[in-house]
Amino acid sequence: MGLDALLDAFLSVLNGGSLTFLMAGVLLGLTFGVIPGLGGTTALALLIPVTYTLDPLSAMYLAGGVMGATSFGGSISAILLNTPGTAPNAATCFDGYPLARQGKAGMAIGASATASALGGLIGLFTLLLFIPVAREVVLSFGSSEFFLLTVLGLAAIAVSIKGKLLRGLIAACIGLLLAFTGANQFTGETRFTGGINYLWEGIPLVPALTGLFAISQMIELALKGGSVADDATVKEAKNMRIKGVSEGVFAVFKHWPVLLRGSLIGTVIGAIPGLGGTVASFLSYSSTAQTAKDRDTFGKGNIKGVIAPEAANNAKDGGSLIPTVAFGIPGSAETAVFLGILVLHGIEPGPQILLQNEREVYGLIVALTVSAIAASVLGLIFARLLVLITRIDVNIVVPVVVTLSLTGVYVLEGRMADVAVATIIGIFGYLMIRFDYPRLTLVIAFVLGEIAERSYHQVRLISDGNVIEYMLGRPISVILIIATIVTFFLPAMRKLPWRRMVGRAI
Repeated sequence: MGLDALLDAFLSVLNGGSLTFLMAGVLLGLTFGVIPGLGGTTALALLIPVTYTLDPLSAMYLAGGVMGATSFGGSISAILLNTPGTAPNAATCFDGYPLARQGKAGMAIGASATASALGGLIGLFTLLLFIPVAREVVLSFGSSEFFLLTVLGLAAIAVSIKGKLLRGLIAACIGLLLAFTGANQFTGETRFTGGINYLWEGIPLVPALTGLFAISQMIELALKGGSVADDATVKEAKNMRIKGVSEGVFAVFKHWPVLLRGSLIGTVIGAIPGLGGTVASFLSYSSTAQTAKDRDTFGKGNIKGVIAPEAANNAKDGGSLIPTVAFGIPGSAETAVFLGILVLHGIEPGPQILLQNEREVYGLIVALTVSAIAASVLGLIFARLLVLITRIDVNIVVPVVVTLSLTGVYVLEGRMADVAVATIIGIFGYLMIRFDYPRLTLVIAFVLGEIAERSYHQVRLISDGNVIEYMLGRPISVILIIATIVTFFLPAMRKLPWRRMVGRAI
């Protein structure tokens, strides 16, 4: 069944319309990836209203094109401008920019393009291997397991944000409050509406996500002011000779252990909700530098310092989709916004995605596969032109993005209240950025809150009110409870003086 769906998705790409959506996503992903401060999350948030008129599979191709292209787009500005397009590309600056200053910009971009494409393919191959196993696991889950899984996901994401456990939990609680706004599905009781009829049906997902990511990011850029990159740096990048691309391509195959290790790190880190590409790329870079014989050359223009982070950065896309398609728990901010696109098309986040929407899941995998390759090819061709985009003043970028975002939100339902919600949450999202509160935990809680509440009420009905007793009688539920407790106390356990305790025992 899986192979049939995969083949069907590949054949669908050959259709002119589907290919158009995919390539449009790739171009948008490259553009938003090159411009520091935007990135794939903002691009996807901007696209949510646009996908409303599309069929689910076309929406998968458009979103997949963006997700597959953003990472490589960010590496271009990292190499040529020493300014990472996205946060994970920061590790690429360490050796990518020194190579460019040495006249080896083409070599660095060629290595980045090849490592990005191959890393992405390895991550997606891992996802394909996991899907059959995930389907069997999902079939053994009931309402109790679904509820506990959402709790475990929230705990894992809050804990994974290093040094921000309390802030992560506060953000998650705010997300749950937003999710519980409106009428209770089981009792009909209205909550947190303040007498506003608009809120009876709850806070709409699309305006909320658009505000939290697109609008908040634009507020930050507007307050920062100026152009994304200064003219002197862009002029220097424009004058760089982009040659030796083939040398960079062959370097990836020459250092294939670096590619495989980076891809493996990216896939594993991506599969852990909350960690994301920044952790994956820096961990891949540091592990490569520490184990290399020529470690003294890292930071001075070592091509392996480009291959390692870029392979991990793209492989994490496949990894982050593992918890997303298996359990509906996003592994990154991008996949969290992607779930918003699914909800817009009537596809409910959670394990049912894998069982009821197999065609769309495989369509996304195909889109990511093709876009990883297409982005690398187009990036090599248009590298210089893409860098020129960063000369645009933020006073031009911000009004355009805000206008498109709010117009899309309004067109969706024709309600000015949606625009107001996007604006208010956008301001709130900027405050979260300003005071360093993780937005990801809020989004996960907001997206999964309704599922958690429904699953909890179902467990109450099934167990006649004996929820705890019912859960303790199910083996998988017990495992999830233990996993949640261990996850929640993991930061405290790390601080225990294990070595001293072991030394005293000995």
